[in-house]
Amino acid sequence: MSDLAARVERVEAVQDINHLMNRYWMYNDLGLLPDRIGPLFTEEGVWTNAELGHHDGRAAIEAFFGGASATITFCAHLGMNSIVDVKGDRARGRWRLLLPCTFDTDGQKVSRWILGDYDNTFVRRNGIWLFSRLDVIFNFNVAQMESWAGLEQVRTSDLREVA
Repeated sequence: MSDLAARVERVEAVQDINHLMNRYWMYNDLGLLPDRIGPLFTEEGVWTNAELGHHDGRAAIEAFFGGASATITFCAHLGMNSIVDVKGDRARGRWRLLLPCTFDTDGQKVSRWILGDYDNTFVRRNGIWLFSRLDVIFNFNVAQMESWAGLEQVRTSDLREVA
């Protein structure tokens, strides 16, 4: 493959992965749609977050999202600062997240602000990029009128590229 062809393939891969991430956020914001979110993952994919759980496999991820709408009644993902590193059919992507959302807590609707970091891995199968692991850490998760001062968590991320 020529240098130009390799560069074009990499640019297209980065674009496809960003598009995948944007579809994931859109399907969350349209009601946490498990039948749309699940197929974005490999069969053995992982979705993990310290507050919301660790879910192994597409079926478990779909089950999680199928029940999450009872607690998370509104969300509007604002994703930014993408960094995507591609090596062949594997990739690693990182994003920042600002998430205004509504949680139902014991029958009470609470407006919340979440700031988070994604550190995801992807694989390309049959020409299609899929999540192999989606890992989101909440830097803070506070009710709208509360301060997050003192609650912040920062991911201590290594800066290595895709292996």
